[in-house]
Amino acid sequence: MVSFINIFRVVAFLEGVSYILLLFIATPIKYLANDPQYVKLLGMPHGLLFVAYIAMAFVIKNDFKWNNKTFATVLLAAIIPFGTFYIDRKYLKTAK
Repeated sequence: MVSFINIFRVVAFLEGVSYILLLFIATPIKYLANDPQYVKLLGMPHGLLFVAYIAMAFVIKNDFKWNNKTFATVLLAAIIPFGTFYIDRKYLKTAK
């Protein structure tokens, strides 16, 4: 059975991967090779995953009984490279 937490974990993983690809592959290609197609290709999916991650974090906040500091950390992780992987390991992996 697929639970909401598993869906959130998948979204968090995909958001993290899309952010890394955007920052470390697409953006350098855009500015070094003058080729913006990869930013255009990865930008929209990353944006949708980012919004989904934030919205889902608000939904599961009460289920996990996160205090304001923990919740702020979960939200902040979406804008820090590799942040969603940290959140998955620290807060989500043990959840069933």
